[in-house]
Amino acid sequence: MDRISQERRSQNMSRIRGRNTKPELLVRKAAHGLGYRYRLHHKSLPGSPDLVFPKRKIALFVHGCFWHRHDNCKYCYQPKSNVEFWVRKFQTNVTRDERVRKELEALGWRTAVIWQCETAEPDSLAGTLKGILG
Repeated sequence: MDRISQERRSQNMSRIRGRNTKPELLVRKAAHGLGYRYRLHHKSLPGSPDLVFPKRKIALFVHGCFWHRHDNCKYCYQPKSNVEFWVRKFQTNVTRDERVRKELEALGWRTAVIWQCETAEPDSLAGTLKGILG
C-alpha cells in the first residue's frame, strides 16, 4: 500500500525529468572541466544520447539507477505497490536501452553508461570519464 494518495503520487512522478537531471549536469560539468567537448541529446542518433563526443564517436548515457535497473545498487529497488506495472515498465526500459546500444554500435559508435550512483564522488567520476574518453 502506498503511503500517499494516487493523485499525489501521479503529481510526483510527472515531475521527474528525462533531461538535464542532476546526475547528467554533474557528468557534463566534469567532462567540460577535463577539457572534453560534447553535444547534448543528439536527436539524429538512436536513443538521443545524453552526451555525444563526435570526434571520438562515443555516445554517453547517464542512467538513473532506479529507472534503468543498475544491478546490485541501493537505488535500484522494487516498488511494493502496482508491481505488475513496474515490472513491465522496467523491462521495457532495459530492452530499449539494449536495442539503442546495438543500433549505435551498428552505426560505428561506441557507447558507455554512467550510472547515477557513480556521480556522487567527483574524483571517481573524473576517473570514469577519463577511462571512457581517454
